[in-house]
Amino acid sequence: MSDTDTQPTQQVVEQVEKSKRRVVGRVISNKMDKTITVLVERSVKHPLYGKIMRRSTKLHAHDEGSVAKEGDLVAIVETRPISRSKHFKLVEVLNHHA
Repeated sequence: MSDTDTQPTQQVVEQVEKSKRRVVGRVISNKMDKTITVLVERSVKHPLYGKIMRRSTKLHAHDEGSVAKEGDLVAIVETRPISRSKHFKLVEVLNHHA
């Protein structure tokens, strides 16, 4: 009976996790205390000419343990506002830059 009680709550938790936006990008700065700057690139098709263009966005993310270094590929997830410009937090470092 306890298994059936825990399953609906686990499903709710999974749905909440899925609704958060997860983004992968490269760390371009880790000079701030507990904050990293992540460059996220995406490909966009030009509306008239059809050429594929690369667009980029810089996002500030919270890095509690200062784990990420410059050049690392990281995954960040959307969270509540932490400061004026920070509303993402570091989830994992995918690839360390040598």
